[in-house]
Amino acid sequence: MPPVSTPDLAWLHQRLTIDAEAAGLLDVAYRILDTPVGPLLLAATEAGLVRVAYVVDGLDDVLGELAARISPRILESPARLDTAAAQLDEYFEGARSSFDLPLDLRLATGFRRDVITHLPDIAYGHTASYAEVAAAAGSPRAVRAVGTACAKNPLPVVIPCHRVVRSDGGIGQYAGGVDAKRILLSLETAA
Repeated sequence: MPPVSTPDLAWLHQRLTIDAEAAGLLDVAYRILDTPVGPLLLAATEAGLVRVAYVVDGLDDVLGELAARISPRILESPARLDTAAAQLDEYFEGARSSFDLPLDLRLATGFRRDVITHLPDIAYGHTASYAEVAAAAGSPRAVRAVGTACAKNPLPVVIPCHRVVRSDGGIGQYAGGVDAKRILLSLETAA
């Protein structure tokens, strides 16, 4: 049997994706988006954007986590993520300061979810300290827990955990790395 050509494989994948979507069998769609902070994996359920991941997170690990926590019915299906990709492109071009996307927050629970729901309150181009976010989330002493919530934010960039900095003015850590955090903060202050 001769090997399958690349165009034929692409057609087969497209057909599989269309058929899975039509039959309601595509629980998680994903795509990779090139950005100024490196490639990002975007994943969405029927409810909305569920995950944004940096390459440093290990894309296979992220897909494995999605399979374990949501569903193993995952396919690369860029069309479901066209709006998210377009809004992220606009953000990185400096033409968008907030996102208008349906979000699926099922990967964030408890206090971590409380924290990330407060992060969009930090205005574009501004920052807040971990202590300020802890107070806003109703637990002023939970500064370290805020750091953990930001590190485990399933939707970085879209839910702006990069805007959370140390009380002493230091930049702090970031899921995508300190360089990515600096790029995001610079992008927002330049606008």
